[in-house]
Amino acid sequence: MDALTPKQAKIARLVAEGATNREIADRLFISRRTVDHHLRNIFATLGIRSRVQLSRLLP
Repeated sequence: MDALTPKQAKIARLVAEGATNREIADRLFISRRTVDHHLRNIFATLGIRSRVQLSRLLP
């Protein structure tokens, strides 16, 4: 998780809590496309392919 930017870490935590991309976008005042972009980068950085895998990585 240290490899993620603060914004990516926040998005990752929200995903782990079960928030949808729309909910994340609304909470962070960003577009859904921006959330998608961050998730793609998070997945690539962590070497994972799904939200489920992301949730398992977070405590």
